[in-house]
Amino acid sequence: MVAELDKKFGTVRIAPGVLAAIVNAATLEVAGVLRMGEVAGAVNNGLRGRIFTGRHAEHRGVQIEVREGSVHADLYVIVSKAQNIREVGRQVQDNVSKAIRQMVGMPVEQINVFIQNVE
Repeated sequence: MVAELDKKFGTVRIAPGVLAAIVNAATLEVAGVLRMGEVAGAVNNGLRGRIFTGRHAEHRGVQIEVREGSVHADLYVIVSKAQNIREVGRQVQDNVSKAIRQMVGMPVEQINVFIQNVE
């Protein structure tokens, strides 16, 4: 999966790791997010060209898919128990959506936040 943007002078291709890094950074900026979790069922099941699952530290807890030019992301996070968990999830969705639109110029279809634990 490579995101492609058609431009006047040619095509701009964005590697899936770039999208994952943007999503990861935007998630960790939100107050109350302690760290990224682990992608549920993160195994290579033959969908490599369609779904990017972050396994490296800078991509951990991020699963990205680009469908018809729109970004779909699943985020797995560990949240502080001192925070309103629901509000942290909403802030993550807002921050990630804004970061993708501003930095890459791609539409965001869906941002799913999975709170895996509180500490």
